[in-house]
Amino acid sequence: MTYIVNDKCINCRHTDCVEVCPVDCFYIGENTIVIHPDECIDCGVCEPECPVDAIQSDTDPGADQWLEYNKEMSEIWPNITMKMDPLPDAEKYADEEGKFEKYGSKNPGEI
Repeated sequence: MTYIVNDKCINCRHTDCVEVCPVDCFYIGENTIVIHPDECIDCGVCEPECPVDAIQSDTDPGADQWLEYNKEMSEIWPNITMKMDPLPDAEKYADEEGKFEKYGSKNPGEI
């Protein structure tokens, strides 16, 4: 088992989870972050840190697509190890549905 980031993170990109990760397995895109599933040690400390509940177990229903996305993007995006400010208007996007279809991006983020 591993943890993954789902589409609830898109356009929010809170990084409270990054700060507590003991193995630095988070990677940053222009409007979201992902977890490298092969680096995650399944400790679970990141999950309660996410204010929008974007972190879930890869065994949860519906997590399959996000496991693949996290794996793919973590191979090309830069590693992030420190907390950053959330994206502007993060609160506006927090509860929006269908964010991946509207705003999904494979572009790397800047640290």
